[in-house]
Amino acid sequence: MYIIAIAWLYVALLAAISDTTVVGGVLTFIFLGLLPMSLFLWLFGTPARRRKLREKDDGIDAGADQNTSDRNQ
Repeated sequence: MYIIAIAWLYVALLAAISDTTVVGGVLTFIFLGLLPMSLFLWLFGTPARRRKLREKDDGIDAGADQNTSDRNQ
């Protein structure tokens, strides 16, 4: 996934460098490089974020279950 982001930012950087004005180059890099890549990484990172949150919640629940079983003994 990161290789796609790196390649896209490289292409966007080259497009920005070849622009005729500095302002145009900056805007090209922002609107054709940074914004699409931030959206791409956020969308494709969603499963990993959900997995991490689920593991965190499972760890908290497992710890609560162990504490309850310790009190019963």
